[in-house]
Amino acid sequence: MKAPLCGASTVQRALSRVRQVRVTESCGRVVRLIGLVIESEGPLAAVGEVCRIVSPRQRDETLAEVVGFRDQHLLLMPLGETHGIHPGCEVIATGASLQVPVGSVLRGRVLDGLGRPMDGLGPIEAEAHVPVQLPPPHPLRRQRIRDPFCTGIKALDTFVPLGRGQRVGIFAGSGVGKSTLLGMIAAHAEADINVIALIGERGREVREFLERDLGEAGRGRSVVVVATSNEPALHRVKAAFLAMAIAEHFRDQGLNVLLMMDSVTRFAMAQREIGLAVGEPPASRGYTPSVFSLLPQLLERAGAGERGTITGLFTVLVEADDMNDPIADAVRSILDGHVVLSRELATQNHYPAIDVLESVSRLNRDLLTREQLELTAVARDLLALYRRNQDLIQIGAYPAGSNAAIDRAIALQEPLRAFLRQSLDEGFRLEQSWTLLRETLARSVGLAAPPAGAPLPAAPVAWTVAGRPDQSGGVGS
Repeated sequence: MKAPLCGASTVQRALSRVRQVRVTESCGRVVRLIGLVIESEGPLAAVGEVCRIVSPRQRDETLAEVVGFRDQHLLLMPLGETHGIHPGCEVIATGASLQVPVGSVLRGRVLDGLGRPMDGLGPIEAEAHVPVQLPPPHPLRRQRIRDPFCTGIKALDTFVPLGRGQRVGIFAGSGVGKSTLLGMIAAHAEADINVIALIGERGREVREFLERDLGEAGRGRSVVVVATSNEPALHRVKAAFLAMAIAEHFRDQGLNVLLMMDSVTRFAMAQREIGLAVGEPPASRGYTPSVFSLLPQLLERAGAGERGTITGLFTVLVEADDMNDPIADAVRSILDGHVVLSRELATQNHYPAIDVLESVSRLNRDLLTREQLELTAVARDLLALYRRNQDLIQIGAYPAGSNAAIDRAIALQEPLRAFLRQSLDEGFRLEQSWTLLRETLARSVGLAAPPAGAPLPAAPVAWTVAGRPDQSGGVGS
């Protein structure tokens, strides 16, 4: 009986493994360690290559990545602890950059910044490994963003609509509810799979996010990558790229991926540590030039591909609630929209604390119908008019009846605020959100809501604020 012939795919996999085997090793030795930088005499290695640092005194080895050169010496940044490294430690080049396991087995798993499991569920039998550093999709082959992405959050789906493949930043100070908002979106959004990167998070908050904010249902369809604040700077940077590589794998399979990263600011801070350690000059607020070149390399990889999509939500921790922070400015210029969380709204127990007047989606005209655009325009006008006259209204200096537009803004203020609020366990479909907004604008002035899809009347009626309030918005104008 003849033995069965091996298939072509089996032969290709065997050849691939043979090519990856290193017959010889290129070695060097540690000569200096200052701060975060390990200086090595040899081996022959390229920037981005991972090396193993082995000490004869310890059984464990440390991984480090080549980040530069100085006087014929390699500059390496550790991907783990530096304890136990001493002059003369052997540095062995692996001949490859950092790679990440990918495949459907990652659903429901929690990984560290190097792709190793940290959830106690055993090793990951990955279908394949891909490099962490990959180029973004070709700009002329990307799909156009045409389909709306339902987040389940009323305020976002109506006032700041997202499309499949859109990249949006969530800008807020500390303690305003960024992580809670991400957990709500992960639990209710219409995505095939979630990839969540927690970069520089407090160790205490990781379990809280997984169990309280994300929940069992959200975790079951998510891949979580964690690099806490105590991890080395390079570990935190690699965790962001590793999460992006996982999301790209699922996108290339034609899936609708939701990528959430908390936070881009801590990613930038980690790269600032690396840049300063290797001798880069500080620029704006101490951030080095490599920070501003690395941000687009990461963020441009998200978005629509040739088949699937990556809808990206990237939180930005603004220092002292300053929206003109250098990282906030750089990220805002790259992304396709921004959502601003207001500390003032949070102190008023208004959650999610989304300031819809300061938030912008650059694709709202591509994603909304004419009726939806008019509904949000009317609601924005009313909210903005009330905000401009808020001080006069609250101190009682505005006499009711002196301006019809302001009267309508006052009447609709509380109903609109109630519409923009949402509890943690609530999720709304797109049709529900638009119906509720339509009813809010109509019912508050005693009219029945028009049916969904019906065109707005040509002449202004009760909810159209007399066509549009005058731009001055002042009392008696």
